[in-house]
Amino acid sequence: MADKKNIILAFGNKEFNNSLIEIQEYLSFNIKILDDLKDGISLENYQGIIIHEDGLKDNRFKDLIKNHNLNKIIFHNSKNIKGTENIEKLTLPASFDQINKIVINNIVKRKFKTNSSFKIYNYKLDKNLRRLIKDTVHLELTEKEIELIELLKKKSFIKKKEILSTIWKYSDDADTHTVETHIYRLRKKIKDIFNDDKLIKSSKEGYTI
Repeated sequence: MADKKNIILAFGNKEFNNSLIEIQEYLSFNIKILDDLKDGISLENYQGIIIHEDGLKDNRFKDLIKNHNLNKIIFHNSKNIKGTENIEKLTLPASFDQINKIVINNIVKRKFKTNSSFKIYNYKLDKNLRRLIKDTVHLELTEKEIELIELLKKKSFIKKKEILSTIWKYSDDADTHTVETHIYRLRKKIKDIFNDDKLIKSSKEGYTI
């Protein structure tokens, strides 16, 4: 019996879509067939998407491949599919057990990613990938930079010494130059990659996001 909480979008040719509908009762998740990319569809409501390789011929669905927030599985008959090196694939024909296993594993991965990421305005901080992401552009972060962004996001304003004691565990009388240096480097990286010098705001006393 399918778990109605786990809903997977599926897109492919008519034969592929009909096949999924026919085997629905044997799957451990629910399927919603995506006939078209309608404006306003919220991908966040789904645990992933199954795309038949024929769907990759549609440029709109090629954009889905670039979506960092969506788990994707490509079902294919071809030996090689270009441009999908980092995306999970399942070779057809496949058994019910193979389909269930790969999809459920991806659902688990998505839940893990959701717990390890959060939004900051138009950005997403992915702690698992160690990336700050905006649209299709991303910035690689260090562990300390992730900690800094998390801390700045939690409060409307935070003093340098509090940052120092929280992240570096230094005493209150320690030099705040360490904080200033790391913030400077982080702001420069954000400026270079996203052309944004306003994400991290500063004053003489401290910082905020």
